Amino acid sequence: MSQIDLSKVNAVLSHDAEALVQWALGLGQATIVTTNFRPFEAVILHMVTRVNPDVPVVWMDNGYNTPATYQFADAVTKQLGLNLKIYLPLRSRAHREAVEGDTPALDDPRHAAFTQEVKLEPFTRALRETAPKVWFTALRATDSAVRAQMEPVSINPDGLIKVAPLLHWSSKDLHDYCAQHGLPNNFDYVDPTKGEEQRECGLHLAH
Repeated sequence: MSQIDLSKVNAVLSHDAEALVQWALGLGQATIVTTNFRPFEAVILHMVTRVNPDVPVVWMDNGYNTPATYQFADAVTKQLGLNLKIYLPLRSRAHREAVEGDTPALDDPRHAAFTQEVKLEPFTRALRETAPKVWFTALRATDSAVRAQMEPVSINPDGLIKVAPLLHWSSKDLHDYCAQHGLPNNFDYVDPTKGEEQRECGLHLAH
């Protein structure tokens, strides 16, 4: 795995999402794809699982998703036959809110602990239990300033190979792919750990 020439892979495959998926799966390593069932998530799920239907699809369900997001998750899972692995916070939303109240605002000192509880801890647990060597993510350069600086393939300090085949895709690219393959979509999505567009949630800062 240490023999991967990142600069070469990114130079050759950075704008060929499907070839990048084939390359990463061709490494023959334990692989996951993460999802939050936000808009256009069906694209990465379809692209990966049509090559390998058994890849675990890891969803950190924070408990704060919209009804439409839960319906979309069920629809995509059924349509694509996903090997879905759901990771929940250690406390339910009802339990957390009964003790601590509503979601803390972005400028509330408690917001970092909230993000840790509902997103980062479940993700750390998912990585520990699935033990992947390759991680597919649907992040895009337009999502945030941090992501705009990323390459489609990178290697984390722990050796995990992070692959973002859709990094350079536009919303039109994603829309056209969904239309071509008859994939459902979901635009009623909220991430309580981000709170606003273009704000990094922490998953791709910590890992």
